[in-house]
Amino acid sequence: IQSENNTTMSNLVAIVGRPNVGKSTLFNRLTQTRHAIVSDEAGTTRDRQYGKCEWGKNEFSVVDTGGWVVNSDDTFESEINRQVNLAIKEADVILLVVDVNAGVTQFDMEVAHLLRQAKKETVLAVNKVDQFDQQYGAPEFYKLGLGEPYILSAENGLGTGDLLGEICSRFKDTVAGADLEELPRF
Repeated sequence: IQSENNTTMSNLVAIVGRPNVGKSTLFNRLTQTRHAIVSDEAGTTRDRQYGKCEWGKNEFSVVDTGGWVVNSDDTFESEINRQVNLAIKEADVILLVVDVNAGVTQFDMEVAHLLRQAKKETVLAVNKVDQFDQQYGAPEFYKLGLGEPYILSAENGLGTGDLLGEICSRFKDTVAGADLEELPRF
């Protein structure tokens, strides 16, 4: 897909993580919309939701997913996890969102393992860093094995610019018309 400013829009970022880490709040911030329902109740997001994000000269798609859970009482658990897996497969970059207040949980470890197996570009966002002192909890997330954790407050916007810069740096450069060289010439 080509936008007016000649940048490609083939990049897709999937926002994944366990329930109630702020994935939908981050989706709304990145897309500058209120399309995703935000609630304190776990399991509000059950299906994938797509939106558009612009940062600098980059324009890309973002998909919000339901929270990854295993062995829960949620009757839709397997379908939600299937939707998360589909989003991971189609994404160019995966954004794993975790909660600084909860620390590393078993679900975070399971999702991180799944993402390492997917061998996709992954950015780790430590969310809910709403107060200065909370940033000191971020280094704990190195144990997920996904690289540097980016501190973030999806609610008030702290760290969003750094996070978007990192996401955009992970996109593979695609040039419009590059595929034309492979077409037969007459």
